[in-house]
Amino acid sequence: MKPDFSRRSFLRGFGTLLALPAMESLAPRSVRAAAAAAKSQFPLRMAFIYSPNGKNMDHWTPKQDGPNYELTRALKPLAKVKGDISIISGLAHDKARANGDGAGDHARANATFLTGTQVRKTAGADIRAGVSVDQIAARSVGQVTRLPSLELSCDEARRAGNCDSGYSCAYQFNLAWKSEGLPLAPERDPRLAFERLFGSGNAEEEAARAKRDLQNKSVLDFVLDDAKALQKQLGRTDRQKLDEYLTSVRDIERRIGNANSAARELPDYQKPTGIPESYKDHIRLMFDLLWLSFQTDSTRVASFLLAHDGSNRTFPDIGVPDQHHGISHHQKDPDKLEKIALIDEFYSVQLAYFLEKMKATKEGDSSLLDHSMIVFGSGIGDPDRHNHDDLPVILAGGGNGSLKHGRHIRLNGETPMCNLYLSLLDRMGVKEERFGDSTGRLDLID
Repeated sequence: MKPDFSRRSFLRGFGTLLALPAMESLAPRSVRAAAAAAKSQFPLRMAFIYSPNGKNMDHWTPKQDGPNYELTRALKPLAKVKGDISIISGLAHDKARANGDGAGDHARANATFLTGTQVRKTAGADIRAGVSVDQIAARSVGQVTRLPSLELSCDEARRAGNCDSGYSCAYQFNLAWKSEGLPLAPERDPRLAFERLFGSGNAEEEAARAKRDLQNKSVLDFVLDDAKALQKQLGRTDRQKLDEYLTSVRDIERRIGNANSAARELPDYQKPTGIPESYKDHIRLMFDLLWLSFQTDSTRVASFLLAHDGSNRTFPDIGVPDQHHGISHHQKDPDKLEKIALIDEFYSVQLAYFLEKMKATKEGDSSLLDHSMIVFGSGIGDPDRHNHDDLPVILAGGGNGSLKHGRHIRLNGETPMCNLYLSLLDRMGVKEERFGDSTGRLDLID
């Protein structure tokens, strides 16, 4: 007798619950028949990825509009997924402008990016923004997954202090806002994010984690018996899918463990557990966890703050030892503009890594990327001008067949970013009349 599909969508062991990708051969015959008749049997996922400090727009914006555009220097790393993305020019966040509040464009860029609201200028506890678009979606679909939403970052979370011209650090270091006064702090440590995805949060799970750490074992060692029993129930394709998935889980654990070991070996230097020394490795590990969370349907809503706006991170690995925010005030200096272009390429390479991985992950006759909607962008256009119009934005993923890609869409320069969000909420089955400063829906993405 086949096991119940909902029950066997997890592997279980002592204090361990490991979510699995969808396995068609586990579903009851009636479910498989209904799924075959439906347009898509897979859930729709939504993610927002923030890139800091704007872009070198001359190397970002395509000159041609429509489907026959040429990838610019900053976009060339995305060549393999060109048919799965749209470059959107002309979106704006008016509420990220001063509008009488003076300086603080970096804080507003972050805080407004997913909320579309004018945040209260304060460095105290009386912060106020708006509910972010990801949390609007999570309210509707979050109850059917292990986590309502997942928040990731490569920066350490901050909720207090003065970070930008009288704006609280809470604005600059958080993308997701559960309520007007409550930002959701993103997770920076890959190990903690992994445990959040695959831990039960109870005493038994804590004991299991301690036992794994003590014996230097993988989470897979605790569900091995269940995995062997499950394999007997799977068809050939699903067995291969399970093997690939378990290999990916073990690889992520290994990389987290390597980062942890490296941190311990550094003399007189305390580094947070499990965080890779290399920024590129950190980003990719977090992208892998995001991919894993979507593949296992652990969540359908996520945000990833690559770095806060105003970040002064350096990039020596690509020949840019300068601080990012410092050179972003380029004043048209050719040397600074070239370094910004190199940083922009770096971030595009990392995005390509994630999107290609999503595209390579099969779900039925299509891919995980086909069943997702990914927004990548920045809350600032040209960093020297600190403008919040004509933002650099990429929309990726098929939206379960509802999104048309392979195009450069050029808007009027003042189209609210929230119009795009309202259209994406529609596809998530969330019906809102307005969101943020929206003026309508962005029908051009159909």
